[in-house]
Amino acid sequence: MAEKNETVNINVLIAERLYPLKVTKSDEEKVTSAVNLVNEKIKQYQELYKGKDKQDYMAMCLLNFAVEHVNLQHHTQQNDRLLEEKITELDQVLSGTSK
Repeated sequence: MAEKNETVNINVLIAERLYPLKVTKSDEEKVTSAVNLVNEKIKQYQELYKGKDKQDYMAMCLLNFAVEHVNLQHHTQQNDRLLEEKITELDQVLSGTSK
């Protein structure tokens, strides 16, 4: 039985260009899904902004995903703060020191 950390060689096609990658077997499906997402986003940009260079579409795609990542980080930090406040409140209630 193959281990999950076993690496496999795969070829992915992004913006009509082939990229050979070495990924862990457990990440292969995630990488394929990400490649599909990238290609779909590039396709959307090609339809919106006709006549641009492939590199322009890839840059737009990269910026889009970077902004999404920053937004997710921000929301995660907010959720962590709220969770920490709720845990502190719960701890005070349980210990009988609530205000």
